[in-house]
Amino acid sequence: MKLEFMTIEKFEDIIAWQKSKTLTLEVYKSFKDNKDYSFKNQIQKASVSVMNNIAEGYERKSNKEFKQFLFIAKGSAGEVRTMLHLAKDIEYIDNVQYNNLLELSLCISRMLSNFIKKL
Repeated sequence: MKLEFMTIEKFEDIIAWQKSKTLTLEVYKSFKDNKDYSFKNQIQKASVSVMNNIAEGYERKSNKEFKQFLFIAKGSAGEVRTMLHLAKDIEYIDNVQYNNLLELSLCISRMLSNFIKKL
């Protein structure tokens, strides 16, 4: 896919996808021992959804469809943030984990917003 500002040969080249993969791995690590399986499942699914929607949208090979999937990915990043707020408040994660994961999810959201604007 060629955009004015860059050429992306595969979705793995997209920085927002790379960061969302990191977010997903960190979410899995942070909640691996959590016994609240419903909560853990929800935050894991939301984080995976960010990276999967970036990939799926890219593979559609249409800027219009790609943009729609980026919006969905951005929504999933928001869902992860909501779950992080809750996780901190109910003490499933400490402040360091919370701050690191929150900053990463905010960074991804900003990147997705900018990407959407460019499309």
